[in-house]
Amino acid sequence: MAALRGVAPWRGGWLPALQLIRRGSKAVTRHWKAMHFQRQKLMAITEYLAPRPAVPPRCLRPRREAPQEDNGYERLLRRQVEEAFRDNRMIAICQYNSMPDEDLVLMRHYLRKHNIQVKFVLNEIVRPVLSQSKYKNLLPLFVARNILLVSPEAKVREMLRVLKGVPQVNLLGACIDDTILSRQGVENFAKLPPLEAAQGQVVGALELLPSQTSSLLQRGSAHLTALLDQHIHQLQTGETGSTANPLPSQSSGAH
Repeated sequence: MAALRGVAPWRGGWLPALQLIRRGSKAVTRHWKAMHFQRQKLMAITEYLAPRPAVPPRCLRPRREAPQEDNGYERLLRRQVEEAFRDNRMIAICQYNSMPDEDLVLMRHYLRKHNIQVKFVLNEIVRPVLSQSKYKNLLPLFVARNILLVSPEAKVREMLRVLKGVPQVNLLGACIDDTILSRQGVENFAKLPPLEAAQGQVVGALELLPSQTSSLLQRGSAHLTALLDQHIHQLQTGETGSTANPLPSQSSGAH
């Protein structure tokens, strides 16, 4: 306190309790040193060696894994998949990406207007069903998260029109009337005319050939009939002309 009496009062302020003082870094004194030769021999001698089995593994019988019993819920899902492929004419396989719930509800609403149902399926359920059916060529499409668009009618145009506004759902392929089509094949199928118009075109084409054949067969007889009628007409005009010409000469001779 006596030493601080001669110091100005504004210099004798409060000092912090913790002060950081930078010190010089110490030199590294620990370096890697090779193990002594005798210690290396001791470590090699005392190394643990696992005992060999009395019977080689190749001589043992392989263990038979117990067959896993199917879950009842899985059987139900497989049955639903089988019914979907059996009872519907159009089954479209689409890749599903995450989308808001509102957009999903809106998409299902628009598809339901055209009698198209949306089914979420698991690859673990679909692949065993398809591998034992005639649709096994559709297996490469079930890789990621997929959904099925099924309909008892081939509403391809309506489906493509709805999917055009939903970029999160990508069409991979479809099975229409037991015919597997790619994405391009589905688009080409949508460009075809309706079934009634196609049937009318086929009926018209089938009726055209018999009508042409009938006209060709009747052309000869009709032409012959026309020639005979003309010949008869010429004969009749010739006879009437020969009988009418002598009359004026007779009348002139009488005068």
